[in-house]
Amino acid sequence: MTHFPINKFKELRTPFYYYDMSLLQETVASAKSAISERPNYHIHYAVKANSNRPILNLMAKNGIGADCVSGGEVQAALDGGIPASQVVFAGVGKADWEIKLALEANISCFNVESVPELEVINTLAIEAGTEARVAFRINPEVDAHTHAKITTGQAENKFGIAIADMLPIFERASKLSHIKVMGLHFHIGSQILQMAPFEALAERVNQLQAQLEAAGHHVKTINVGGGLGIDYLHPQTNPIPDFKSYFDCFAATLRLREGQELHCELGRSMVGQSGYMVSSVLYLKKGVNRQFAILDAGFTELLRPALYGSVHVAQNLTSPQAPISTVDIVGPICESSDVFEKEAHLPLPQRGDLIVFNSAGAYGEIMASTYNCRQLPTAYYSDTIDTVETH
Repeated sequence: MTHFPINKFKELRTPFYYYDMSLLQETVASAKSAISERPNYHIHYAVKANSNRPILNLMAKNGIGADCVSGGEVQAALDGGIPASQVVFAGVGKADWEIKLALEANISCFNVESVPELEVINTLAIEAGTEARVAFRINPEVDAHTHAKITTGQAENKFGIAIADMLPIFERASKLSHIKVMGLHFHIGSQILQMAPFEALAERVNQLQAQLEAAGHHVKTINVGGGLGIDYLHPQTNPIPDFKSYFDCFAATLRLREGQELHCELGRSMVGQSGYMVSSVLYLKKGVNRQFAILDAGFTELLRPALYGSVHVAQNLTSPQAPISTVDIVGPICESSDVFEKEAHLPLPQRGDLIVFNSAGAYGEIMASTYNCRQLPTAYYSDTIDTVETH
């Protein structure tokens, strides 16, 4: 359970993000422990979840690779100390400059999502006088049973390559001079809490491997993507995901060939529970039938509730013993959707009280914006916050 340095928080200008680096280290250690007896299993941290330098530094120190979806993320991973040999680059719309950057850095693999992209990578590799290692992202047509806006593995989707096009793109790649095919890549969605979708993915991979081998194609790597979720409803009592069950699922179901490697891309499950967004109550406003706790943070600082209807458990750090009340927790943005939670039950907040939102380490600060000309939030870290100067 995270201990919040409340006295220090009171000195800081809100809203801000706070990261429990001890919890992050425990989470990373748990993930590594789950594959400790499987040397052919490799974890890539999904940089899109949170690209803050201290977090990338911690991943690098623990030997975790990087899954990137932009040239900026590739550069951030490299700057954070993650070796190019452990960087994979996905994304349906890679620009030429991004591909050139990755080629120059000699990253481990491009996860290719279309024939036109494959052709461009080959052309740019020729110009650079180098070879591009690629894996093909295949849509496995597996239903992840998750939110419509974060499912990615269906046949009709902007991401990936249809199963029917798998063999043709392998054939095309075999004719390109500067392409080396490394493997298959998949991603079925995010915030998956049950193992059944991963089991279904593994079964589908088994079928696709058999098809490839029948056509004379053999691959070194199988990348099963990410998607493992976190417990948003009980963050303080269940802070570390069940990595063991996740990896055991693939070990039991996926039939890897001798010498074949399994790669995965974990983001939310690695960093989600270690981050918090802290805000102050500006006003307690009484309506006709409701009351509103109006905060100095809005969807410019934490977008997920407005975008997905997501719940981030709120705590009143300042007055935890106050009587429990029912309030709508809202922000100051000039949009009706700027609502964190309706009819939330928490100790009655008063002006100046600090409210902390749990489970904000992934897709929180990274999605912040300057809409309404607001300033981006500052980030603080548990291992350095005692040295932070306040004014």
